[in-house]
Amino acid sequence: MALDHQEQEQVEALKSWWQQHGNLVLLVVSAALIAIAAWRGWDWYQRSQSLQASVIYEAVVKAAQAGDAKTMRDAGGELAEKYPRTLYASMAALVSARFYFDRHENKSAKAQLQWVLERSSSDNFKDIARLRLAAVLTDEKSYDEALKLLEAPHAAAYAAQYAAMRGDILAAKHQTAAARAAYQLALDKADKQEGAFRESVRMRLEALGG
Repeated sequence: MALDHQEQEQVEALKSWWQQHGNLVLLVVSAALIAIAAWRGWDWYQRSQSLQASVIYEAVVKAAQAGDAKTMRDAGGELAEKYPRTLYASMAALVSARFYFDRHENKSAKAQLQWVLERSSSDNFKDIARLRLAAVLTDEKSYDEALKLLEAPHAAAYAAQYAAMRGDILAAKHQTAAARAAYQLALDKADKQEGAFRESVRMRLEALGG
């Protein structure tokens, strides 16, 4: 059916607009499609990385529970090398650190905790690693180094644990008054639901005559 004059003008105007802006429209649409594809691809990649890392992390945990140091070390090394930004790599390092500390292999324990401090993507895990590293240093009687480590900023959720650890170090240095103050701060900061932790701190405080 033949177009009337008004319709013909609309078609011509549309053709003219498309000739002027068509390439730009195609470019914008193409960019949008590429962005969507890239986002989906990245999301898939992240999920894939997390899934693979979780499998290796389970191997670390099982090896630690079984006392298999070689398998734990190999699996942990693979996580640190291939998936360092995943939370599983940090968790594996913390598990390995505990494994070594329990066996008085402080050098290896410190290496794992230092890795978390330097490489973890989680501030939460860094706070935990710093606390545990302070415990290792205390075990080595490196009291001043441990106290300095605890001075680093940390989440409020760990304030009680940091204060209690500081109390332990000060008590080991025979700075009784300062240790009592640290333990009291730990009690003040502790959540009332943390019954076992509060009781442990209270016993340490009482042992110092607090």
